[in-house]
Amino acid sequence: MSDPDLEAMAADELSRAMTLTWRDLSKVVPWGDTFEGISPGGRDVEVERNYLWAGDPDGDILCEVAVYGGQTRYDQGARVRGVIYRKR
Repeated sequence: MSDPDLEAMAADELSRAMTLTWRDLSKVVPWGDTFEGISPGGRDVEVERNYLWAGDPDGDILCEVAVYGGQTRYDQGARVRGVIYRKR
């Protein structure tokens, strides 16, 4: 079952996460962080961002975002992904 509130926040966070450049991220991949936030609907949530190599190291970077209502509800959270492409 999808949660529009969590999905909206995940999409917004992904759009922000995708503004980082490949050049900057390539220096720290793999990398991730988790922080607390407030969803558009006013709920306390956790936001997790991960940056991983999409395939070969020094290739494209996969950005994953998960938004969920606390660790015990991780599986009910919203997840989105995007790719930051390496310019060749």
